[in-house]
Amino acid sequence: MAKRRSRGDGGLFWNEARQRWIAEVTIGYSPAGKRLTRKRSAKTKTEAKEKLKELIRDLDDGLPTGSSTYTVADAVESWLEHGLSGRDAETVSNYRTLATARIIPQLGKRKLRELSAEDVEKWLTAEAASVSTRTVRLLHSILNRSVKRAEAREKVKRNVVALCEIPTGLEGRPSKSLTLEQAEAVLKAAEDSPMHAYIVLSLLIGHGRKSYGR
Repeated sequence: MAKRRSRGDGGLFWNEARQRWIAEVTIGYSPAGKRLTRKRSAKTKTEAKEKLKELIRDLDDGLPTGSSTYTVADAVESWLEHGLSGRDAETVSNYRTLATARIIPQLGKRKLRELSAEDVEKWLTAEAASVSTRTVRLLHSILNRSVKRAEAREKVKRNVVALCEIPTGLEGRPSKSLTLEQAEAVLKAAEDSPMHAYIVLSLLIGHGRKSYGR
């Protein structure tokens, strides 16, 4: 009777059809006794050996092996599709626009399990040169939540985005609203003006819009 392979046992073999070396490790058995495996492929035997070591190390550490094909774009799209329940349509549209314009084009093709904190910080620094600090924070938040969701579903070992510093972006547009002191000065200066009532009304409307927009 053939000896049953232990969990974590692995090996290498050449796949003639794919013309690649295959690293394979046993991760367990199904209820029917079928061996369950995880595989990685490489062009050279040396590369395949490294992938095999990585698979075995992950299993020994009790970590999920992660998907070798799951990308940053997959994680972001999944979060946009399933992680925004209860958000208003404008917020969802804003998040999707930022993701499709500034995250996916830059990081989307990167395999999620290979994404590093350094990759993320370099990307954020580049973005900070052309957008406001608020937008940089939003971009970080979108990517952070996307990878966190993927981590919870064992698509990746850990969320490296949470380890990153958020750089300062461009200054936002200065507010055109008057301060309380400025408004009082305008009212005092306009006391004897025939436009006094109009100025008071304009200030009240402007203050209402400012309060509503907070």
